[in-house]
Amino acid sequence: MSRFLIPPEPPKRAQIDIKRSVFIATAGHAETPEAAHAFIQSIRDEFPDATHNCWAFVAGPPGDSRQIGMSDDGEPHGTAGRPMLNVLLHSHVGEIACVVTRYYGGTKLGTGGLARAYSGAVSAMLDVLSPIERIPRVRCTTTLPYSLHDQFKKILDSQEVLVSDETFGQDIQYALDVPEERVESLREALTQLSLGKCELELG
Repeated sequence: MSRFLIPPEPPKRAQIDIKRSVFIATAGHAETPEAAHAFIQSIRDEFPDATHNCWAFVAGPPGDSRQIGMSDDGEPHGTAGRPMLNVLLHSHVGEIACVVTRYYGGTKLGTGGLARAYSGAVSAMLDVLSPIERIPRVRCTTTLPYSLHDQFKKILDSQEVLVSDETFGQDIQYALDVPEERVESLREALTQLSLGKCELELG
């Protein structure tokens, strides 16, 4: 799976007011539909007195419609969940769930007005989201002599590799979290550095 943008932690929030109705959009990271529904429930619990808690999610890469969901939560059909989902699908952000909490202000907005309000709330939230990059990683291990430690660390930095553990014994054992697309290039760099004496192992 390639890199893509996801929501940061903690969840982000934005609010818009339209004809005395308040629309509060809250977005969080949802890697799976189960995580999305858990997030949605947490917002419902936070705003139990709201008129509506409408929601939509894309539990996959940006624009991927295989794991999506939406709900109008009592608003007229197609006026909340679908407009929200459309904005999320075109946002270039993946693994995202969004709840728009509405407090009714006494003035009906009509179906078109509702659709614009819910999509507008999601857009306002995206303006402040500051997404982060999701980098799929795999665990790798290797063992090197102390003489190669400094050079190896420079390679790790250039390859965006995270060191999760170092064990110092007769040699140094490394547990590494390597970006998927960099496993082979790291293996080649390690082979050149150690003149073929050290190997990069998966797992």
